Amino acid sequence: MTDEAQFQAKRPISASLAGPYGHPFHPILVTVPIGAWVTSLVFDIASHVVHRPGFLTQGSQWLIAVGVIGALLAAMVGFLDLFAIPAGTRAFRTALVHMTLNLLVTVAYAVNFLWRYNSYTSGGSVGWGRLALSVVSLVLLGVSGFLGGKLAYRYGVRVADENTQAEGYTPGARARNARPAA
Repeated sequence: MTDEAQFQAKRPISASLAGPYGHPFHPILVTVPIGAWVTSLVFDIASHVVHRPGFLTQGSQWLIAVGVIGALLAAMVGFLDLFAIPAGTRAFRTALVHMTLNLLVTVAYAVNFLWRYNSYTSGGSVGWGRLALSVVSLVLLGVSGFLGGKLAYRYGVRVADENTQAEGYTPGARARNARPAA
């Protein structure tokens, strides 16, 4: 069962939607919410330092919105990767916790966006409650990211098998999927 389960977790359910074998789309898409939300926290903190913080509070709110949209796209592709993992395995349980944390973080940021809605028009800095919600959300995102790393790097979910990886370490050998130069 173990070899078969590992093989199943490496293959995409739908290569056109989840990404081809050995190159999943989920890790690419998660960079959007991570980058947007980290930058929004930087803007939140900076809004307490500058003289006229209105542009930072407005920018932070829209970065949160970009992050929520990016997270929803990443979640759709992540669902496809989840379905490739055999149920009842440690990897599947880890993936469920990873998904649950990500959904909680996304909901927290959606609430944060709504809480901020139109509050930047006063030109003031981000409120301490909103800033605290961003910090807690980012901590949870970090825990979830750790679990996502565990899925990829420890359990090998959607990572090419060792024989495919070995092609990159064979001197002078061409990859099977490489096209000849024109």
